[in-house]
Amino acid sequence: MKNYKRIFTDIFTSKTIRPFLWIIGILTAILFVLDTFIMPYYVNKGGTLAVPKVVGLKEAAARKILDSLHLEPRRGEIRQDPSYPEGYVILQNPEAEQTVKMGRRVYLTISGGEQDVIVPSLRGRSIRDAKFALDRAALRQGAIQYQVSIELPEGTIITQDIPPGSKVKKNMFISVIVSAGESMDSIYIPSLIGKTLSEAQKILKEKGLRTGNITYQINEELLPNTVIDQLPRENEIVTTQKEVDLFIAQAPEQSVKKQEREKK
Repeated sequence: MKNYKRIFTDIFTSKTIRPFLWIIGILTAILFVLDTFIMPYYVNKGGTLAVPKVVGLKEAAARKILDSLHLEPRRGEIRQDPSYPEGYVILQNPEAEQTVKMGRRVYLTISGGEQDVIVPSLRGRSIRDAKFALDRAALRQGAIQYQVSIELPEGTIITQDIPPGSKVKKNMFISVIVSAGESMDSIYIPSLIGKTLSEAQKILKEKGLRTGNITYQINEELLPNTVIDQLPRENEIVTTQKEVDLFIAQAPEQSVKKQEREKK
C-alpha cells in the first residue's frame, strides 16, 4: 500500500508530468464550460422550434408552412412513389417534431408519381397475344375494331391508338384495330358463355353464323341449358356461316335419366 502511495506522489510531484496534468485539467474545465453554458446559449440564441409535419402535402403548401415558421425549405430528390400523387412531399429532413433553430434548412423529397410503363408494339399480333403483352406491361386491352386489310391476315392487329414506345400510366386501356381480311365477310365470334342455348342460337343466326356440335356437360353450379364454353372462342375471326360448337350445362339427374333411356 505504501508503495502505491509513493508512486502516485512521485507522479504528481514530477516536474516532467506536472505540465501534462495541468493541460488535462484546463481542457476538462473548458469542455465543461462549453457544454454547460456556451453551447446552450448559442443554440437558444435566435429561438428554436419544432419542425412541422409536411409529408403528404403538396410541395407549394409545404413551402408556405415552412416559410411562415422562418424555416428554409429546399427541394431534395424526386422519387417515383405510387403512394403519393406527383408533386407531393413524401419525405422531409429533419423529420417532424425535431427541435431546430429558426432558419434551419428543411429538405423535401418530392413524389414523381407512379412509375410510367412503356407501351408494347401490338402490330401483327393476334388479339390473344396482344392481351398477354399488355398484361405483362401492366396495361389493359381497350376497344377492338375491325377493318378490311390486304396487308395483314385476318385476326392480326393493324394499328393501336397509343404508339408503341410511349410512356403511360399503369392500367391504361390500349385500343386496337384488327384486320378482318380482304373482305368484310369476315366477322368476329361473339361471346356466348352464360347465355341459354336458345339465346346463343339466336345470336349466332343474327351474326350470320351457324350452330355446330352441341355437347352437354354435367355442371352443378349453372342452370341447365346454359352455355359454359364455345369453340371458336370470343373475338376470333371467322368467315360467315362458320359453325360454332357449344358446350351446355346439364344437371346430374338429367344425365342419369339419359343413361337409363340408353340402356332400355
